[in-house]
Amino acid sequence: MQNANIPKFSHFKTALKNRLPTLGFDLFAGCVVIVMLLPVIDIIIHGLPVLSWEFLTENPSSAGREGGIASILVSTSLIVGVSLFAAVPVAFGTALVLSEYVSPTSTLASLIRGSLDVLAGVPSVVFGLFGLALLCRELGLGYSILAGGLTLSCMILPLLTRSMYSAFESIGNQYRITGFALGLSRVSVLIHVSLPLALPAITAGIVLGLTRALAETAVLLFTSGYADRMPTSLLSSGRSISLHIYELMTNVPGGDQTAYGSALVLILLLGLISVVMHAASRLMQKRYISFY
Repeated sequence: MQNANIPKFSHFKTALKNRLPTLGFDLFAGCVVIVMLLPVIDIIIHGLPVLSWEFLTENPSSAGREGGIASILVSTSLIVGVSLFAAVPVAFGTALVLSEYVSPTSTLASLIRGSLDVLAGVPSVVFGLFGLALLCRELGLGYSILAGGLTLSCMILPLLTRSMYSAFESIGNQYRITGFALGLSRVSVLIHVSLPLALPAITAGIVLGLTRALAETAVLLFTSGYADRMPTSLLSSGRSISLHIYELMTNVPGGDQTAYGSALVLILLLGLISVVMHAASRLMQKRYISFY
């Protein structure tokens, strides 16, 4: 009887050995999810009582302890809008040149990729000091939304360029070769083949840059200013929502509750933008392909 049980035990032991790596990976994945969810749950618990229509539509008062975050949301939208307006065309053009018109082994391509890697590793506070010295002082923009947005565009430029370049590179040469074989020019292949296929990945890169810009604090600390009033132009000083959270938690006694509410709005805003951008990308891709 003992000998008869040996094969069963051996089979169980083998199955357990095969299952252990999977269980280990599942355990690590579960720990990562828990670590990610804990701060979000904490923000939801403390921020949900503050969240209301008045909180979104009223301007801050009493140094941010009371009122809402209407002017903060407007300033944040303008800062992020300026940064994307300045960075996306440059990033798209650079990625296009690297993937379509320059040999990957050329000196120019290596120089551009190396420069992007160096810029991506520069701390955000260095970009902030650069914006303060050049834009705020030398160019006379002062502490303004325009200075903050342009400085932020310099910071997210390497991230956007790398993500867009990877999007074009992931397509594969077989589509380009097929287009050339059908008599299409390089521009036609780019417009009708490469761009529709790369559109979802390009959108993901823009969303990544957008979330980086929304969550940035150090750069805007030196360039956009602290003013929490409603901005009247791009040359007005404006406080981003991440900077508003930092200010409430560190320098404003009794501002914790409003800071939690602002953090919850920021999380909801990031999620909403991500969903809308990806849905719009899928819709544009389907319509683009069906049109052509």
